[in-house]
Amino acid sequence: MKSKRNLTRFTYESTAFQGWRLCISRGGATFTKYFSDKQYGGGRKALEAAEQALEDIKEIIARSRRVNGKLNDTTVRKVEKLLRSV
Repeated sequence: MKSKRNLTRFTYESTAFQGWRLCISRGGATFTKYFSDKQYGGGRKALEAAEQALEDIKEIIARSRRVNGKLNDTTVRKVEKLLRSV
């Protein structure tokens, strides 16, 4: 499996973590979440969960208002809540 935009594959044999990292920066805020192969039952399922979360985040950000070019606090909280629930 190959990394994609905003999704990076971690498969290092020397580390305990294997899975996907979602990282997206928009409007002065950076959001990061790790999707472990163990937690989601394999690499493909972890990737599917990461892609769905990325799609949801992009949708929230697209509908949000900006204050001086930055995401407002409400939007940041919505995205953080979404990432906690995934």
